Amino acid sequence: MKVTTVGIDLAKNVFQLHGVNEAGRPVIKKQLRRDQVAAFFINLPLCLIGMEACGSAHYWARKLEGFGHTVKLISPQFVKPYVKTNKNDAADAEAICEAVARPNMRFVPIKNIEQQSVLSLHRVRQGFVKARTAQANQIRGLLSEFGLIIPQGIGHIANRVPELIEDASNELPGSFRLLVQRLLNHLKELDTQVDELESQIVRWHRQSAASNKLAQVPGIGPITASALVASLGDAKNFDSGRQVAAWLGLVPKQHSSGGKQNLLGMSKRGDSYLRTLLIHGARSAIYHAGQKTDQNQTCKWINAIVIRRNKNVAAVALANKNARIVWALLTHDREFRPDYTRHTVGV
Repeated sequence: MKVTTVGIDLAKNVFQLHGVNEAGRPVIKKQLRRDQVAAFFINLPLCLIGMEACGSAHYWARKLEGFGHTVKLISPQFVKPYVKTNKNDAADAEAICEAVARPNMRFVPIKNIEQQSVLSLHRVRQGFVKARTAQANQIRGLLSEFGLIIPQGIGHIANRVPELIEDASNELPGSFRLLVQRLLNHLKELDTQVDELESQIVRWHRQSAASNKLAQVPGIGPITASALVASLGDAKNFDSGRQVAAWLGLVPKQHSSGGKQNLLGMSKRGDSYLRTLLIHGARSAIYHAGQKTDQNQTCKWINAIVIRRNKNVAAVALANKNARIVWALLTHDREFRPDYTRHTVGV
């Protein structure tokens, strides 16, 4: 009988396949080496293919879609409940095959090459920023062992440490001065790498109409806008702006039972990098909203939440609102208007 659904457990070298027919009976259970996958699927009748959203998943999704198949990517957390036995490649492939056929399953949008390239810039930049922070903390910690305290803030490292290692009155050993100078040189190199990657991201942002559109929203700059455009892809894959906010972990976590609603803090699901960018951008928007004398509708909304609750709650609320605005701008191809008011028409 004809194969209708195939689940693939991706790996580096050996791929496990599980395929079923229209009646749901297994007709394919086999392993393929990496160089055999393309030849197998190019000769297979068109069907639905499911894969976990993991390493190389977007590459294989684009390749198999090029053969005419329908490919769906599933988050690994949604596949796990369908594993019937102990974890192994065959059980994982069967679980993927079962999960992809569920009518209420949520899927991961397939990214194109350009989106993956931009996100690679963001990931490498993020790694350099973490390494830069770790290097600055190491310099501060080593100097504190000799009684030399550097104030918090990465800017104080470059301003004060060179003076300390040149000062002969602090009795630092010569070998330690050379060591700190080496760490400073490494810190400067990391800072240069971050600046260069940011320049590449900004250049891509200026060439993207969608990214420029999002950068008009208060609290969203070139870095956040480009990351959102590359991560969301086609915003029409989401049913609503709230679904985007939930996808980013910016909605309350629920622990409800017995008809009683119990809302906790942020769910913190999804991409922590995007969530961090939105919240930090919201903090900046809150600060500037408090400084402005001529306040528009957005500034009034922000300041009202700050007065009623606090700045941390306002930052998350604004990040949630910006996520919904992003979905609306991308889905309906609109421009951001800070004084936009929703009009309701009476019946």
